Amino acid sequence: MIKVMIVDDQELIRQSLKIVLGVNSDMEVVCMTGDGDETLRKLREMRPESRPDVILMDIRMPVMDGVECTALIKKNYPDIKVIALTTFDDNEFIFGALKNGASGYLLKGSSVEELSEAIRTVHTGGAMLNPTVANTVIRQFSTMAQNIVSPELSDLNTDEITKSEWYIIQAVARGMSNKEIAETLWLSQGTVRNSISSILNKLHLRDRTQLAIWAIQTGVVNKDLFDI
Repeated sequence: MIKVMIVDDQELIRQSLKIVLGVNSDMEVVCMTGDGDETLRKLREMRPESRPDVILMDIRMPVMDGVECTALIKKNYPDIKVIALTTFDDNEFIFGALKNGASGYLLKGSSVEELSEAIRTVHTGGAMLNPTVANTVIRQFSTMAQNIVSPELSDLNTDEITKSEWYIIQAVARGMSNKEIAETLWLSQGTVRNSISSILNKLHLRDRTQLAIWAIQTGVVNKDLFDI
């Protein structure tokens, strides 16, 4: 059972999310709070075994916003996964949340299926970005990469990366979901998930977001794979 915490300053949003997530037999909403300060207080009060596995975190809130709260949660409770959930596809908030350790960033207009899949994905160590947000991340980091001295391929243990894994790395960097990658490469979604875990282990990267950033900064995202 995946324990979920909902953090949003609007009670209607909190209750609505609780209802829609209630249709999932593998999830349970264990707590709801209205701002970052209250969230941290509740986490301190909860027994370790009762704390959430995944937090749905609103970004714009009074008292303490979601970006600052995410940073403090990841500092004090690194095993808790955070998905930033907001109506704003604002670059400042996107990068603030991801920089501070969020494993995903979804817009509140996402479907119940997308939200549920995001929770399951981050719970198992993956990362999930709304397609619109993923495109923004790719554009921003592509721009940043022009002014950053990026690590060479040889700086990481890339010798063990297989040809099929390089294709998957490129797909992740382009913001494709596991389902899209599986359909494109004629693989099962389970094979894609296992391949991504293997890639992260070989490159000593934390999650899918780090992998995408690395691929963009090194130019792998657009590299002719026959040259590797």
